Amino acid sequence: MKTSKMKRRIRTVKTLCFAFAGVFAALVVVAIVGWSMFGEQILAARTVEQIDEGLYTMAYDGEYGFGEFLEQGGAATDGELAAYLADYISHGFYQLNPKEQTYGCSTLAVTSADGQTLFGRNFDWTTCRVMIVKTVPKEGYASISTCNLDFLGFDESWSPTGSFMDQMMTLAAVYVPLDGMNEKGLCVADLVIEDGTETHQDNGKTDLTTTAAIRLLLDRAANVDEALALLQNYDMHSSSGMQHHLALADASGRRVVVEYINNVMYCTETPAVTNFYLTPGDHYGKGDASSKNRYDRLMFQYALKEGRMTGQTLMDTLLSVEQNKPEEYRATQWNVIYDTRSLTAFYRVHGKDVGEISIVK
Repeated sequence: MKTSKMKRRIRTVKTLCFAFAGVFAALVVVAIVGWSMFGEQILAARTVEQIDEGLYTMAYDGEYGFGEFLEQGGAATDGELAAYLADYISHGFYQLNPKEQTYGCSTLAVTSADGQTLFGRNFDWTTCRVMIVKTVPKEGYASISTCNLDFLGFDESWSPTGSFMDQMMTLAAVYVPLDGMNEKGLCVADLVIEDGTETHQDNGKTDLTTTAAIRLLLDRAANVDEALALLQNYDMHSSSGMQHHLALADASGRRVVVEYINNVMYCTETPAVTNFYLTPGDHYGKGDASSKNRYDRLMFQYALKEGRMTGQTLMDTLLSVEQNKPEEYRATQWNVIYDTRSLTAFYRVHGKDVGEISIVK
């Protein structure tokens, strides 16, 4: 009798052990599959840090799918880019709804006393959440860039440091930089031109939105010449339903603006860019008339200093053309100076000095 009961107990224990082992094995498989799908994203999401009200940083070291994005045809609209990111980051569990945004900005590239290129930028918009993003792709150049998180279309309940999924979707910021510098010293900034037109090239090439183009250049171009050659290989499409132009500068001292007129790309040498066309010809001067004043003031200081400034002088020059009309999308949200020799960016965000951040870890 006792032997029979003991045998039943042993069988029960064995059954439970086998069941537990099966559950444990299943959990291990789920964990392995989950890590293979989300591992690098999870590590990147865990680096998101709030360093001030409305200001965040993130470091993404590893694969963020940009090569795959290009291979599958890129994106011709912000919606297509959002769909790709939702699928890549959350595997379809979350959606993005990018907002249209109109912004007025200023850039100025100068030479420091010791011959290095300094590239300064003001970003003017309404109050927004800002993220400073450091990326180290497996194939490409390390970079630092700046993103307006509100462009991603999240509501006020979303927080970059909130729930796990909130943190994961913050990774989309990698694809929507508005300015940045890579480890080779290439600097890029996006500025709009309010002339009622958009760029939509259709030459049978891989499609890029404006912000995706900035990510491309930061990842794969070492200088202005390489950046121009890369842009020629893609069909450009306006982000946010607006016309855009790109200010570029590199460590060699070359400074240009890339503009699209009637879907044709033009390149013009210039140290300063605001919000009107600088391509010589019929379009020159078209855009935001008020930005001409900012451009003239930047060029006056540039000529006065013979194109040579310290980092502090460049920041003072940027501050002299700051805007403070939030009701008209004209309030400076961040100022940044990229130093192509030290590979650092000095930030001032929401009127406060943040300090110097290096591309390297």
